[in-house]
Amino acid sequence: MAKAKNQNPDYEKMLRKAGVRITRPRRIILGILSGAGDHPDALEIFRRAVAVDGSISLSTVYRTMKLMEGMGAIHRHAFEGGPSRFEQAGGEHHDHLIDIESGDVIEFKSDRIEQLQDEIAKKLGYDIVHHRLELYGRKRRTAG
Repeated sequence: MAKAKNQNPDYEKMLRKAGVRITRPRRIILGILSGAGDHPDALEIFRRAVAVDGSISLSTVYRTMKLMEGMGAIHRHAFEGGPSRFEQAGGEHHDHLIDIESGDVIEFKSDRIEQLQDEIAKKLGYDIVHHRLELYGRKRRTAG
């Protein structure tokens, strides 16, 4: 689920406001994060950054991701069986379906699931404050 261009967060502005210096490598990494319509892991972000500037180090990517996560600007997902992957924070709530063969992450939204979760929590005497739903599946093979 790609984000529309005008919905991309201004990560540089967030970092400047927090008093963080914006270096060229960091600016490149932030641009990659801002434009990512997928859920890249740190190695994929590094690959994309090195394609723009070969001097960017993997440690710079890790430090930047940790900083952005700490600010609440990105979410880290530790999907079962794989490296941590990242996506922009904010936007509409959605859940994830992870293809266990390809590693693809498919975002989806279901009002029925949201209502059922609320019903269950209410029945047990709770209000949901936060949740993440991850489904793991294998693509169906069609006969023929």
